[in-house]
Amino acid sequence: MTNVLFICSRNQWRSPTAETVWRRHPDINVRSAGTSPNARKTVGTADIHWADIILVMEQKHKNRLAAEFSRLLDDKPIHVLDIPDDYKYMDSELVDILQESVAACLGA
Repeated sequence: MTNVLFICSRNQWRSPTAETVWRRHPDINVRSAGTSPNARKTVGTADIHWADIILVMEQKHKNRLAAEFSRLLDDKPIHVLDIPDDYKYMDSELVDILQESVAACLGA
């Protein structure tokens, strides 16, 4: 099983949608978190240790992770999905984008 961590800013729309969409995939475990101190669930050291691969919604999320967890990220692949904060939770367009972009990153 591969542990996949989805990251956005406030863990409110994009990363929880990704977690929900990919939750039932037989070969991966998923979690989501946010980079903001005001996130529903803020990313922490335990999340970084747990993850085999990290998928962030925007480059700024990768930059924040690198600034906060630099040494923990040395051997972790981080993919930027380039999904703007334009969607609500489970928005059908967001679901389609996540299915396609995440599958491309994971080879799923």
